[in-house]
Amino acid sequence: MDMSIDTEIKNAVSAADQDAQYDDKAKRLLGNKIILAHILVKTVDEFKGMNPKEVVSYIEGEPLIGVVPVEPGLTNAGKEENGQRIVGMNTENAEINEGLVRFDIIFYVRMKDGISQVIVNVEAQKDEPTSYHILNRAVFYVSRLVSLQKERDFVKTNYNDIRRVFSIWVCMGMDESSMAYVHLAKDDLLGSYPWKGGLDLLNIVLIGIANELPEHDEKYELHRLLSTLLSMELTVDEKLGIIRTEYSIPVDDKLRKDMSAMCNLSQGIRENATDNAIAGVIMNMHRKGYTLEQIAECVEKTIEEVEAVIRKREPVLA
Repeated sequence: MDMSIDTEIKNAVSAADQDAQYDDKAKRLLGNKIILAHILVKTVDEFKGMNPKEVVSYIEGEPLIGVVPVEPGLTNAGKEENGQRIVGMNTENAEINEGLVRFDIIFYVRMKDGISQVIVNVEAQKDEPTSYHILNRAVFYVSRLVSLQKERDFVKTNYNDIRRVFSIWVCMGMDESSMAYVHLAKDDLLGSYPWKGGLDLLNIVLIGIANELPEHDEKYELHRLLSTLLSMELTVDEKLGIIRTEYSIPVDDKLRKDMSAMCNLSQGIRENATDNAIAGVIMNMHRKGYTLEQIAECVEKTIEEVEAVIRKREPVLA
């Protein structure tokens, strides 16, 4: 195989692996209940204005992270147990279905009446996708959140038992901080008959997080929190300082561990990008005939370090 092609493949695999690791770290960080509670307070009408610490108690069980398939036919796992058919969200045999698209985070939230529930899905995106329109994907996800309830939350034709669903998308790397709420609306084209049913069943929230950390302001409260947590630039101590002093979020071992994992990965990605950039400069200067001494002086490396880079990459030029 041509060495340049081999290098390109390795770089592509490395980049894909880093993206996958970032996605995993991001969803596990967002999957902490106190963080989800902050998101709910700003996105679900019933909890608006509440203290996020109080909302935590309404999140039922542990959020499912990256294990529930999105594709029809795979979401609900049915099995026979003691002569009865048991249906629940499929969280088994994840390794068999590698490559399948899965919801990032999915969980039930009990409403304040103590009876009704909503299903919430939170999706984390490093940036706005270019290969498809994100709203189209969000519509598909929110539709699946309804259809996957069949035989689990409602049976046969008991459509009045359908739970409200929220699909909340957090998109990093946007040009500006933004938030949009997409939902059903009824327009009376002829007459004004009061059709029965829930216009509030389908809910999509799109949250755009800008590259720069937003100012400390009530309008940007959620955006600043999410930007802090998912930042590739801030250190663990800087993140802890913001969430403790500005948000009064208690940091337990799990949250600290998830934040450290995110910061370690971010540092590794930054260092790798810097090393690749320097190596590119070294090879460009080498091709143009600069001496080792000149290259070393320009990139602020030792001659031995420059030689090591050239030895490693020179076969690519052959």
